[in-house]
Amino acid sequence: MREKETVVITGMGVVSPIGNTVAALWDSVVAGQCGIAPITRYDTTDRKVKLAGEVRDLDLSLYLDNKEERRMDRYSKYAVAAAVQAMQDAGIQEPEAGTPFEERIRWGCMMASGIGGLRTIEEEQMRGVEKGFDRVSPFFIPKTIANMGAAHVAIRYGLHGICTCAVTACASAANAIGDAYRMISDGYADLILAGGAESALTPLGMGGFTSLKALTSEEDPARASIPFDQERSGFVMGEGAGALVLESLTHAKQRGVKIYAEVAGCGMTCDAYHITAPMPEGTGAAACMQMALDDAGITDSSEVDYINAHGTSTQMNDSCESAAVRKVFGSYADPESAGCLKVSSSKSMTGHLLGASAAVEAIITVKALQEQFLPPTINYRVPDPACNLDVVPGKGYAHPVHTALSNSFGFGGHNVTLVLRERT
Repeated sequence: MREKETVVITGMGVVSPIGNTVAALWDSVVAGQCGIAPITRYDTTDRKVKLAGEVRDLDLSLYLDNKEERRMDRYSKYAVAAAVQAMQDAGIQEPEAGTPFEERIRWGCMMASGIGGLRTIEEEQMRGVEKGFDRVSPFFIPKTIANMGAAHVAIRYGLHGICTCAVTACASAANAIGDAYRMISDGYADLILAGGAESALTPLGMGGFTSLKALTSEEDPARASIPFDQERSGFVMGEGAGALVLESLTHAKQRGVKIYAEVAGCGMTCDAYHITAPMPEGTGAAACMQMALDDAGITDSSEVDYINAHGTSTQMNDSCESAAVRKVFGSYADPESAGCLKVSSSKSMTGHLLGASAAVEAIITVKALQEQFLPPTINYRVPDPACNLDVVPGKGYAHPVHTALSNSFGFGGHNVTLVLRERT
């Protein structure tokens, strides 16, 4: 039986409502900065939802020329921007002309998206109605399909190994990272760029989630995305992308590159219960976390110092996720106990980035390991007995973080937990 490879993270890149580089993102996390603000992409005068976590001040000319940009939906642009940052961070250059196909056959790309090019769909639908559907853009399909973010990254870097796009709603990027971890661990690849990208801040996208009653209509940014708070009333839509370079420890050592952290385990389950609601008491999520701990060889749950929760700010998710954490961690999750488990939600700062959320949150978790700092759940005010956890309220602070989980749960019952561990 082949010995499993240790999988490490050697590069990271991000586009988000609180920073368009990893350094800027982390500075915002430490400061407890809120990236939620009034929507500027379209007129919200007659709309119930007024707030979102928009990406701002992103200079796409750093990553794309004008021709490339015209041929991509916004989500693909974000995917490329985050990927370029991550690859540069990992010391990987774009291949030169004539580079042999075989050189990067064991390098892959798994860039997820939960929705894909929704903005393009809306624009081309209107164009078709006005001018005839045979006159829509010839790039309509290539801009729209969800796998194209991964394809653009693979083309740019000559990644001739596996190239896929996981589509599991809000768990998409976590599935991509988990799949990449397993591919490398099992010896099928040496290096994979993994993550997710999303940009569904459009009239139709926001209208769909509003009609579903998933979004908050709160107009105060400080009381809109408030995970685990008793007054939470729905999530705030965000957008962005996160990319991580995963590779085998052997391969990373051969390249002589820095190592941020280890991907030590992964759990994946499905509630198989409801199209939008989680299983009562978080049964599926608990099984997912336990599976991840088992995969990482963790038999004492107190080894886990921190959980970056899915924490959407919806009534059902936060209470069910809290129940799942208590089911797995028992008294260690009791906030009244000394040295208890710490759990926080980055979505209090970024909003919910849908298919990109897990990648950005994995990056925040890696930085927590690297900096020995607990990211906060900002704007938390009113405790909810159904969410009885230490949610690192208000401000983050220095604290030992050696092993952490990152939870991601998606519509359809998709659950993914990643185990991340510091490398010293």
